[in-house]
Amino acid sequence: MRNDEALDVMALACVLEPGQGQWALAVEVEGAGAVWQRLLAEDTPVGERARRLDVSVVARETAARGFRFVHRGSDEWLSGLDDLDGARGVADIHGGSPVGLWLAGRLRLDELGASGVAIVGARAATEYGVTAASELAAGLAEAGTVVISGGAYGIDAAAHRGALAVDGATVAVMACGLDGLYPSGNDALLRRIRSEHLVVSEYPPGSRPARHRFLTRNRLIAALSSATVIVEAASRSGAKNTVAWAQALGRPVLAIPGPVTSALSVTPHRLIRDAEAALVTSAADVLAELGPLGVLQPPLVDPHGRPTDDLDPAELAVREAFPARRPLSVDELALLAGVAIGECLGVLSSLSARGQVEPLGDGRWRLAKAPT
Repeated sequence: MRNDEALDVMALACVLEPGQGQWALAVEVEGAGAVWQRLLAEDTPVGERARRLDVSVVARETAARGFRFVHRGSDEWLSGLDDLDGARGVADIHGGSPVGLWLAGRLRLDELGASGVAIVGARAATEYGVTAASELAAGLAEAGTVVISGGAYGIDAAAHRGALAVDGATVAVMACGLDGLYPSGNDALLRRIRSEHLVVSEYPPGSRPARHRFLTRNRLIAALSSATVIVEAASRSGAKNTVAWAQALGRPVLAIPGPVTSALSVTPHRLIRDAEAALVTSAADVLAELGPLGVLQPPLVDPHGRPTDDLDPAELAVREAFPARRPLSVDELALLAGVAIGECLGVLSSLSARGQVEPLGDGRWRLAKAPT
């Protein structure tokens, strides 16, 4: 796409409220330039916004803040987003594929592929729900799955933190511009995701969150994911909207059961009862549900046996000291495992012989990659 055409797409994304799928289809059929010129000539509020917009200012601000803008046709575009054009069963006013997206972070959008799983649920989550979401996310992240959620309080934040706790990858989808992360109480968490992983938004810098934008955002969470797991949700919950989009897209829905006495168990239990969601209790369950379908890569470990089962205490301490993705020096490992450096070297040799760790040749070690 030509640079001026790309600017036209960005201009459209600035003035059109997301969730109106006809615009993305119009761009596909007519071209962004033609649609933009048509808007400029309209005597409508949208046309007035278009005439007031200086898209070059938005482009400069996007670049200056380290953000990037992608659209259908960009190298980084994820084709799964296009499935939204054919999704039915959810209010059309919040539907359709996005005209474009603002991104920030080291992770590329097209790297998600079939490796993303959404974890969603209540903002006012219980301790049980927070623990379940965090442990589920950590287990999935350790298996190489990208954890996707909406950055909100409760289950969303627990999912993001669970992935980060094991040095896994996570994506937060925002209902506002990427320069004003929301909610403010999760600012440190979202800044870390924006710096080290990926945040996604349909809204240009400077856009404020609004109630309807969270519902519009939910379709992106579902479309970016191979499956959606709901942890806790009351009978009326925004997470139900994300589940509805996953169902409309034909993506698997999974649910973690909760206490029968909790109002936040109502939606997961109903989905399970009505066979609209598979019951899962762990990352191994999620991977077992999805792996045979070819949706996700198989887990890195046998769900029926742990690679640590036959390790002695010193070997277990050293192996458990490893992050999921980052190599460490012998000094670092010895300190984290609470063993002497000499003993640590001996343990590493033993673990290496078992195929569980491998040296990098620069004094650092990492967990061995699973055979392919």
